[in-house]
Amino acid sequence: MSVRTAAAIAVVAGVVTTLLPLSAAAASAAPAADGSAVLRTEMGTPVPNGPLTRGGATETFDLTVKNPTGKAVTYKPWMLLDPTGPSRLQDSDVVFKVDAVDAPATKSSIGRQDGEWQGMFYPASGDEGGQGGFDIPANGKMTWKVTLGLGVDYPTNNGDFNLRAASYNNSVAADGMGAHLFKVGPQITTGELKTSFKQGLADMGGQEHRAYWDLNYQATGEGTFATGLASTLSLSHPGEEKADFRVQAMIDGRWQDLKAEDGRYALPEIPKGFGAASGVRTLPLRVNLGQDTKIKKKATVTMEVEVSHAAGNTFPIKFGYVQFPLTPITEPAPAPSGTPTTSPSPSGAPTKAPGTSTAVQPAAATSSSAAAAGNARTTTTGSGSLAATGSSSTGLYAGLAGVLVALGAAAAWLGARRRRVTSA
Repeated sequence: MSVRTAAAIAVVAGVVTTLLPLSAAAASAAPAADGSAVLRTEMGTPVPNGPLTRGGATETFDLTVKNPTGKAVTYKPWMLLDPTGPSRLQDSDVVFKVDAVDAPATKSSIGRQDGEWQGMFYPASGDEGGQGGFDIPANGKMTWKVTLGLGVDYPTNNGDFNLRAASYNNSVAADGMGAHLFKVGPQITTGELKTSFKQGLADMGGQEHRAYWDLNYQATGEGTFATGLASTLSLSHPGEEKADFRVQAMIDGRWQDLKAEDGRYALPEIPKGFGAASGVRTLPLRVNLGQDTKIKKKATVTMEVEVSHAAGNTFPIKFGYVQFPLTPITEPAPAPSGTPTTSPSPSGAPTKAPGTSTAVQPAAATSSSAAAAGNARTTTTGSGSLAATGSSSTGLYAGLAGVLVALGAAAAWLGARRRRVTSA
């Protein structure tokens, strides 16, 4: 079970479970283990200082790193972009370049942290992984010129962003971290991707053999997703028994089985262009335990969903879960081999085998006589169990039949006797 699942709390049936977005780069505020978080970063005013546009002109600003202590401190640059809007950024969505001004020759690159965009730069003599750093001298400083802009494919549903000058070795003081808010034009109202589970059709019969849930998607704000949205499901339960989960989704108007790969069930992709105008998209789901399950009693099942871009930066946008009870479907045990399911009664009337829910009829009975002789009528419920309805008057009918037979025999005997007396 994942950490996220282990942290899940039970969800009352019918209550909406909202899927929360992930947050990246929070670790940058953590203090350095050796107490060396003493550097201070300063970001100058960008030139020109106006809104960035997709595919438009770039802006430049000076980044200065100061060391106010009496000993050299290593600075490992980490430029963290905090976006607004629901889309993950691709490497090409933001233009980023760093040149040394009063510092050793520098190279730069773009990376990701938990799916979030990050700008890296490092000594040109070092490796591209950015493992090398700059030794800021005691009571000294270094300066770089940073160029920033937007790629033509910067998401239309993302807006302004904040850029922070941190360090991935935590050598920058939390209260000395430079930052700047970059405006993006044209200005939009940003929203989010709302995704939730909501209980679907009620389990007919209340047997908890099959769970119905609607997975709902809704986008708010302006703009749309530039890629399709992919979702996967995983299911778990607290025990160690094999579950044999069976998952179906309502696709093209009919229930279709979903196949698991590496323990995850892929859901139909939401096409690109999904936005507020698309309204609420609902995918009905149903879950039950298959015949190979080793779970013998009701279990609490956790169903978890991940939603991500279908291409490019596929780190999940949303995680979410719901918990619900599920009970295995128990079939009646078959009769032992060679054991008759019926035995004739002394009167020759049909009898029921113990444990059956329908009357056993004689082979020669017609449909009308079988209906008269039956002791119950059965109907199939939505849970697959049989519910007995109608009357149970076999004893009464059998008694009446016996009386009629006896009266008929007596009448025949009296008639025969009368004929014999007359002829005598």
